[in-house]
Amino acid sequence: MHTPAPESSGYASQGRLGRGRHMISGKVERKAHLVGVAGVGMSPLAQALLHAGYDVSGSDRLLDSGESAEVLAALKSAGVRVFPQDGSGVRPGAELVVSTAIESGNPDLVAAGRQGCPTVHRAVMLARLCEGRRCVAVTGTSGKSTVTGMVGVIMEHAGLDPTVVNGACVLNWRGPGRMGNMRGGKSDWWVIEADESDRSLLNYNPEWAVVTNMSADHFDMEDTRALFAAFRAKVKAGVVGDTGGGDPYEGFGFGRTAFGSSVSIGGAEYEVHVPGRHNAENAFMAVHLCLRLGIAPGPVRAGLATFRGIHRRLEKVGEERGVLVIDDYAHNPAKIAAAWETAAAGRRRVFALWRPHGFGPLAKMKADLAAVFGRLCGPEDRIWLLPVYDAGGTADRTIRPECVMDLMAASCADRVSVAEPAVAAAMAADEARDGDVVLVMGARDPGLPSLCREILRRIAARI
Repeated sequence: MHTPAPESSGYASQGRLGRGRHMISGKVERKAHLVGVAGVGMSPLAQALLHAGYDVSGSDRLLDSGESAEVLAALKSAGVRVFPQDGSGVRPGAELVVSTAIESGNPDLVAAGRQGCPTVHRAVMLARLCEGRRCVAVTGTSGKSTVTGMVGVIMEHAGLDPTVVNGACVLNWRGPGRMGNMRGGKSDWWVIEADESDRSLLNYNPEWAVVTNMSADHFDMEDTRALFAAFRAKVKAGVVGDTGGGDPYEGFGFGRTAFGSSVSIGGAEYEVHVPGRHNAENAFMAVHLCLRLGIAPGPVRAGLATFRGIHRRLEKVGEERGVLVIDDYAHNPAKIAAAWETAAAGRRRVFALWRPHGFGPLAKMKADLAAVFGRLCGPEDRIWLLPVYDAGGTADRTIRPECVMDLMAASCADRVSVAEPAVAAAMAADEARDGDVVLVMGARDPGLPSLCREILRRIAARI
């Protein structure tokens, strides 16, 4: 049984001092404990809470399994105290911050109930941090992390000094001990990624918003349109992108450059140094928004030109013996198509490894996944479908990636197989040759970047 929906009163409970506050020597201290703190939504929020002056702790199943993760090391370095997900990190007077995926029997949730700690949904907490701020919320089915990063980098370059809370790591801000998915600024500007997957974007009341696009991913198209319409109604100043009518890319001009793409808006050219038409569309949204915010074209152009990309978004991990290895977060058909088509440009063959990020999404998208893989996979390409990433909980585990392979049997049965990650990595490394690209795709699994590095190591060591 899952915890209540983000909009429900179950996430708004308050202690007597409210909002996780208690008195220490006459001073009000704010404490928060995040369940699943290494997650893509929780880890930037933990840093934003530190930036806002909270005492922050968190738990994660990565510790329970004895795994070591780069994200946990970065959070510890930032000042987050990290515990196993066994209830031991829940402290009296702290607010327990949860996502929709946290279930009622979670040990931290049980411990919080015993101690009378209030519970708040991740999006509700982020919305609270944005109160009284000039907030820009970026949402949409695809591209929202990249657009959030682009907007943040442009605003930073223009001197607006924004706080940015993103669902992915911006390479401009990534470094030793720094994840890059949160930038702490000193101005009133906040730029946030707003998640639509659990409808939690409805917790925000931003001044400005971007809706990148709409497609059937977590919901059917009717529900998707209704969800984004409800979100747009909450925006105070204006919405850029898919406003529910007409072409969101009207006036969009696209050209390829030596380093990426150029985008034409109002007769002016803006270059973005990341590949793919979809990234040019992302840049179009970011530029359009920043111009509407009143940033002059010169700083917008210069800021966009400094954008280095997003971790695990067509990220070039390395090249060995002429084989390029790329890591991408693609987890639905549209994102898989965008990643594959961009990675394949100029390469001889594609060797793709894809890991489903959940049992429910795989069951919902299996026919569309089979169709897109069947369309993309050429006569010399190969696809390895990896086991579903199991994040725990009470999901129906009867669905398997074999269901996608079975649906593809008529089109390319000899080019697709199901394998464990290590086996698929070894096979891809053994078969790939000069001019090929190995494309590793999937969401949620923190081990995929390591898998990419292992493929590179095997290629380099090949006799």
